[in-house]
Amino acid sequence: MQILVSGSIAYDRIMSFPGSFSDHIIPEKIHMLNISLLVDGLDEKFGGTAGNIAYALSLFSEKPVILGTVGKDFDVYEQWLTKHGVALDGVKRIDSDFTAGAYITTDKSNNQITWFNLGAMKYSCDYDFSAVDTENTLAIVSPGNLDDMQNFPETYRQKGISFIFDPGQNIPAFSGEQLLGMIKGCKILVANDYELEMIMKSTEKTRAELMELCESIIVTLGEKGCLVVEKDGETAVPAAKASVVEDPTGAGDAFRAGLIKGLSLGKTLVESAHIGAVSAVYCVEKLGTQEHSYTEDEFWARYKSSFGEI
Repeated sequence: MQILVSGSIAYDRIMSFPGSFSDHIIPEKIHMLNISLLVDGLDEKFGGTAGNIAYALSLFSEKPVILGTVGKDFDVYEQWLTKHGVALDGVKRIDSDFTAGAYITTDKSNNQITWFNLGAMKYSCDYDFSAVDTENTLAIVSPGNLDDMQNFPETYRQKGISFIFDPGQNIPAFSGEQLLGMIKGCKILVANDYELEMIMKSTEKTRAELMELCESIIVTLGEKGCLVVEKDGETAVPAAKASVVEDPTGAGDAFRAGLIKGLSLGKTLVESAHIGAVSAVYCVEKLGTQEHSYTEDEFWARYKSSFGEI
């Protein structure tokens, strides 16, 4: 099965501030804020929704195709993805701009200040779908370029390509009407519980009404696992047990990769969500969204110890 993964491709630049932000902010002067903070160092990690999902899929020996845009500084990231068998023929390079980047500073109280530079992500990837085997393709639309997020669902509907819609942090960028247009006809709407509330508020639709537009909904619940909502009922899927929790960032993307792997194997949605849960737990045990790894034998052994035979 061909897997198309659209979304962001970004560098995560993570900094640690040894103090507390609150010690450097004068509340009565917030209208003219001007501060400079010295950080302990900077770690650069590969990230972005499409990059994370595609990397996690590569651990299952899949060769997903990323649809997205990158900038003139993409070379190192390109080598990493190519090394892991990720297809980049759907990636468009914008030589006049930088690859999207998140600049994240965390203080000693775990407060965060994040700046996100869209960079090349401002541009649509303009992917040519003419050669896609529509009957043997599964796509996921994850947060990325706004035009692509809005246009790809319509393309997939027209071509009969099964797709997952995952609006994530870009929900506020769309009107309720636009969100309904993107959700319509998707195989799965995936969102965490807060995001689903945002979608329902923006669209003025209940969860039951949203179910009339899509085949199913998966509500992720962090350490509590997820809820799989189908036409004939709902099933709670627990999270897999972590040996240590280092960083939950990227766990949602890893979950989506496991979910897609399960669907590609012909598993039920609930079985696929269990696979997603195991994929996610590997991610939370490492600092960074693409730092975890495993062999397929190791993965299925852990799956068995977590949930039994599939």
